[in-house]
Amino acid sequence: MTEKSTEVLGRDLGLGLGLRNVHFEHILEHWPAVDWFEAISENFMDSGGRPRDVIRRVAERYPVVLHGVSLSVGSTDPLNLDYLARLKALAAEIQPAWVSDHLCWTGILGQNSHDLLPLPLTEEALDHVAARVDRVQDFLGRRLILENPSSYLTFSHSTVEEPAFLRALAERTGCGLLLDVNNVFVSAFNAGTDPQAYLDDFPFERVVQLHLAGHSHRGTHIIDTHDCPVRAEVWELFARAWEATDGAATLLEWDGDIPNFETCHAELLKARDFMDGPTHAAAPAPLAADGRDAVSTPVDFMSPTAMAAVRGDQT
Repeated sequence: MTEKSTEVLGRDLGLGLGLRNVHFEHILEHWPAVDWFEAISENFMDSGGRPRDVIRRVAERYPVVLHGVSLSVGSTDPLNLDYLARLKALAAEIQPAWVSDHLCWTGILGQNSHDLLPLPLTEEALDHVAARVDRVQDFLGRRLILENPSSYLTFSHSTVEEPAFLRALAERTGCGLLLDVNNVFVSAFNAGTDPQAYLDDFPFERVVQLHLAGHSHRGTHIIDTHDCPVRAEVWELFARAWEATDGAATLLEWDGDIPNFETCHAELLKARDFMDGPTHAAAPAPLAADGRDAVSTPVDFMSPTAMAAVRGDQT
């Protein structure tokens, strides 16, 4: 995109859920009262069968957002133009409200780990990512929305705090931001920092969307698992973020041990209790460490075709 517009994309979609294959039948049969859906881009980019048919039908009735996990905008590998072409074709067909991915890298030397790996936050990294965001936006003909990742370590040579990094990136490129409040809590706990201080410096005026999710608290560290209800501390952060963004579109992610649609929807609707700001939210008691076996950034929710690509299966 040649113009660095400061216009924020329409962000008042309401409350949405992730479009997961275990819920396809329920959605197509009941057309539930959900404001919008977010689809994992990689689950639908390469499918000419049922997943593609489902997302077409859903997009006829609901706003849809495409959310990617493999753009790898922070990698030093060349941008994957084949991947971008397939993403562009899907976006042209579905006409999503926006296309998002993560401020991260997912692999190197052509190998994709399908984990969302954080960057060292330096001026050099900022220059590198900004140039790549410009190229992605030019290629797609759309503004890109980037999410703050969860992290389990910090880089000793980082010189820029993440909120300032994201602010500068958005100002340089015109990209929007997806604020994942669960990731804020996970990263802050793991780094021993204050999640509220993170929000103090966040460029809320650039936020198009919010994410909510559950995590696995292991006592000494937290893993971003998306496989349980939202924790009390995350709801508190959401209350503040929702107020500060003037009600940005909000999405519940549930990607591991996915319950039935009604359970996911009920968890999403809890957000209504926190929309009057943190001083009015009746937060549940914080949960203790759970000790569950879990993995970060679960990919078991991905379609068989996408999983085959992850494993390198031959077809």
